[in-house]
Amino acid sequence: MSETDLPDGADVDLGPLPRLLGYALRRAQLAVFQDFHRVFADVDIRPAQFSVLTVLRHTPGLRQSQVSEALGIKRTNFVALFDTLEARGLARRERVADDRRAFALYLTEEGAGLLGRMQALLVAHEKHFIDRIGADGRETLLALLHRLSD
Repeated sequence: MSETDLPDGADVDLGPLPRLLGYALRRAQLAVFQDFHRVFADVDIRPAQFSVLTVLRHTPGLRQSQVSEALGIKRTNFVALFDTLEARGLARRERVADDRRAFALYLTEEGAGLLGRMQALLVAHEKHFIDRIGADGRETLLALLHRLSD
């Protein structure tokens, strides 16, 4: 019997996949992103866009390369992402005085206002997962994830 012949509801043997860190991390990321999309659907914000807006709130005036590097976003992908934020009036570029090729990035008033309104959504999103693993589990998980990525 081939995989396509499996009856509906039949268990799929994932072999060693559930015990592999990469597989488990990817499944967890999918769960977090799916919940993020659900919670933030009304404001039409994606995780990477939220991250950019958050960085600009905390460190205004960074160059595109600094933000993209800090968030691990490829430069080519970052330009399109930022273009979307700019088109929505949430962020803006300003030429850097001493380097006419570079742009400094800033939140607009509308972007800052949207971030403020999204705080309650963020709390609900985080709470969804903290309820599953507990506050101590959250701290342990964050510590382990930081150890993996540092």
